[in-house]
Amino acid sequence: MSLNFTAYSNPGNFVRIAARLLPWLWGSTAFAFAVGMLGTFAAPPDYQQGETVRIMYIHVPAAWTAMLAYTFMAVFALGSLVWRHPLSDAAQKAAAPLGAAFTFICLVTGSLWGKPMWGAYWVWDARLTSVLVLFLIYLGLIALWQTIEDPNRAARAVSIMTLVGFINIPIVKFSVDWWNTLHQPASVFRMEGSAIVGTMLWPLIVMALAYTLLFVTLHVMAVRNEIIRRRIRRLAITMAAAGEPAMACMLPVEMAS
Repeated sequence: MSLNFTAYSNPGNFVRIAARLLPWLWGSTAFAFAVGMLGTFAAPPDYQQGETVRIMYIHVPAAWTAMLAYTFMAVFALGSLVWRHPLSDAAQKAAAPLGAAFTFICLVTGSLWGKPMWGAYWVWDARLTSVLVLFLIYLGLIALWQTIEDPNRAARAVSIMTLVGFINIPIVKFSVDWWNTLHQPASVFRMEGSAIVGTMLWPLIVMALAYTLLFVTLHVMAVRNEIIRRRIRRLAITMAAAGEPAMACMLPVEMAS
């Protein structure tokens, strides 16, 4: 495990390291969710929202993770455009469906939370609208990966679109400060301290950690699978060029099994 950064970024080494890390990541994720859920049910109800406030422990971590996933993608997009590293391409592609899933959870739970608080499942609030735009960007990136067959061309196109779309992340974060919205302002990380009482704050922090660990775990698995998938594709192309088209067609099925 005593490898430098270049060795860690090698796709082959990444696959081997991922195999060692995944059991620990899954164990840490399960433990964090167990502690977080225990704290969620043990936390007191809100004096205004009552038991409905427990949606916060699902909604807020999902929103944080959705923005974190896109931030990861923007970093990987720079790695893809500047250094043309294949691991950056795979990491970027693997993060998009996960980010879309967390954004979808954020939108659904936010709608369920908004109905008893605002009287409507959806309002064209600045925060809600910018999160919806984030979800559409995720879907657009996934579609672009599927549309362009050549992985290198797809990576360049997706990287440019990812960096352009990153402008939406600060809009999501600061929309409640820049515009007059129905959505509550930031209440956890503030200059004057958190506005949430400690008995409700620590389960929220633990659930945010659990969501982050879940994203990292699933992302490592998805990157590993993407690396293997690309190896199979290259091997199939090589075998087809060598005059073994039948074996090349059978190769993905055999190796996947």
